[in-house]
Order: sequence, then structure tokens, then C-alpha cells
Amino acid sequence: MLAPIAWRVPPRNYGPWERVVSLLTEGLVAAGVDVTLFATADSCTSARLSAVVPSPYEETPGLDVKVWEGLHLANAFGQAANFDLIHNHYDFLPLTYASLVDTPTITTIHGFSSEGILPVYRAFNGRTTYVSISDADRHPDLTYLATIHHGLNFGEFTFQDLPGEYLLFFGRIHPDKGASDAIRVARAANRPLVLAGIVQDQGYFERKVEPHLGDRVRYVGPVGPSERDTLLGGALGLLHLIHFDEPFGLSVVEAMACGTPVIAYPRGSMAEVIAHGVSGILAPDEAGAVHAVKLLHTLDRSNVRAHAERFTAARMVDAYLHAYHAVLSSGPRPPALKDDADEGKEHGALVAEAIFRTP
Repeated sequence: MLAPIAWRVPPRNYGPWERVVSLLTEGLVAAGVDVTLFATADSCTSARLSAVVPSPYEETPGLDVKVWEGLHLANAFGQAANFDLIHNHYDFLPLTYASLVDTPTITTIHGFSSEGILPVYRAFNGRTTYVSISDADRHPDLTYLATIHHGLNFGEFTFQDLPGEYLLFFGRIHPDKGASDAIRVARAANRPLVLAGIVQDQGYFERKVEPHLGDRVRYVGPVGPSERDTLLGGALGLLHLIHFDEPFGLSVVEAMACGTPVIAYPRGSMAEVIAHGVSGILAPDEAGAVHAVKLLHTLDRSNVRAHAERFTAARMVDAYLHAYHAVLSSGPRPPALKDDADEGKEHGALVAEAIFRTP
């Protein structure tokens, strides 16, 4: 399991790719799979950890990213012969290593940072295996084995039937994520707003967010798992007013897991993740988002939670086991996944036993 090295696995606060890697790794180990996790040395896992990078580069000032990125990838692919399969979560660069080893590589594409990286994905299309995290994020030039939505450990999220009065922005402080839109919508709807997340664009924060902070608009910074649970569950609604095509949106599902409905612009995967009128409202524009705030009380928070429960870690793990089987086996793919999570776990364990070497 090849993880990014921007943050620890699992991340202390922010780090959506690393969070998914952690949930998948732990689920595979629980299913009986022999997993080696390639991540930073401070990572925490029940799998075997192989690390040459001492700490995450986002948390370590002065760490030369390119140097440690090269060492990280060389460590993983240098051991390729020891594994049946390499699962890449490190974006496009590992593809250039994958063709140099005999071990098959499956790559989860967590989104495209820009059109500039597509030549690499195109060059290795068909020579490695791609998995998308939403149907909306599929690029027409690429061939995919499957779409596998991210999953959550629902034990980390507490259902809150009685929310507070505030609206919540939960994500990177960056123009793409629409923090400024959230401030304007909350003000127009006469609701207090809490903003949580890392500041990824300092200039944007200083121009568009900081001048509005006060009693009605609070910025609480990045938050850890326990604070996240309280903050998400206590919100009247999550404002996810994005200005890019969101590949998936973990924070959206995390909010819904607490029973908190989401107001989002219908870009990227939002129509796949949110059930309009059930677990949230897809607003066409800012005025529509202001109107949607007035409708939040009409959404049953138990239905919001129920909708979110289709995005379980168990289902994600089972879907990846099917994908691994398809890569490693020349026979037909296994039958479609069953809805029952417990049956999925049992099937996953059987697939793991069949296709992976025991420790």
C-alpha cells in the first residue's frame, strides 16, 4: 500500500488521501490480507510499516520534498518482487516506476490537480490499472477497472438529532472550496458560521476570510477527530459551495454521517454523494444556497445518516478486494457486491485468503 507523504497515516488533522489509505489498510488487515504500508515513519498501522521518510513534509519545515519523494518511491518499488500487487495512492509519479517491475500496480486516482498531469496517465493507460473515486471524476481518455467510492468508519461519527444554530464550512481555505461563498450565504441567511480547516491559500484567507471574522463568523483552524465529530454533528448544515469539480468530498459524507445535511453546488461528484432533498440540497447558485438554508429544518437528520451509511469502510474494502482479484486473476470477476455489510466482510476475507500469500 503506497501512501502519500504529505501527512501521516492516519492524518492527525487534515489529510483525506492518507485517511482513506488508513481505513483501507486497516480493513484489509482485518480481512486477513498481508499488507505492507509505505508511508512516513510516524504513521500508525496494524500492517507492516516500511518507511524511509521520517515525517510528513507538510509538517516538517525544510524537508526537501523531491528528495524524500524519490527515496519513498524507490523504497516501495525496490521491494516490488516481495508483493503480489502494489496499490498506488501517490498520484501519477509512481506510474513511471510501475513499468519497471513485474508486480502489477493498481492506482486509485484521487482527482486530477490539473490537465498538466494527464500525459503521464495517458502514457500508462492500459499498462497499469486505474480506479476512480467517483463516476464524475473519470477522464474520457482513460480506461478504468472500477469506480470505488471512499468509505468511513462510522464508529468515529456520532449521530446528532438536535443540532445547533450555526452553519459550518469544513475544508481547505482555498478559492476552490468556497469559504468566501459560505461567509456571504451565512450572512444573507442570518446564521452564524464556523470555518474549520487548514489555510492552503494565505492570500485568499487574508483577503476574503480574515476581514469577516468576529462573533458571527469564527475560524477554528484544523481540527482532529474528536473535535471534528462534535463540530460536524452540532451544525445545522454544512456549506460545500465548491468552485471546482469535486472528485469525491470526504467532509460531505462525514457531515452526513453525523446527521448533518449538506448544501452544495452541483459540481463534480456532488450528485453522486448527496441525495437531493434527502441528505442535502444541490443549490444552483449562491441565491439558491441562501434559500436552501431555510429548508434545512425540513430534512430528517436520521434519513441523512441513513443515506451516508452506504459509504462504509467495509464496502470500500470489499470493493477493492474485488478489484485486486480482477487484476490478479485471469478468470471472470467475482459477482456483484451484496448490500449487507457483514456478508461483504465475509466475502472479502474469502477473496483475501484466495489471492494473497499468507504472512
